[in-house]
Amino acid sequence: MPKLPVIKDRQLIRVLKRLGFFEHPERGTSHLVFKHSDGRRTTVARHQGKDIPRGTLRAIIRDLNISVEEFIKLLK
Repeated sequence: MPKLPVIKDRQLIRVLKRLGFFEHPERGTSHLVFKHSDGRRTTVARHQGKDIPRGTLRAIIRDLNISVEEFIKLLK
């Protein structure tokens, strides 16, 4: 299994949108909820300038139901 890269929230949001996720509208929170038409959903913390911890990123990838290799390909 390849090592997870260290990424920012913007990069993760870009990957989610490539996968067909859309932002569920919520106001006044530092977390964004993304949903997919097939029922999958995940939450992303919005903290500008900070990296997403690897454990959190692994949990989000698990929520997306894709492999780490697939995720890394989508980052490029």
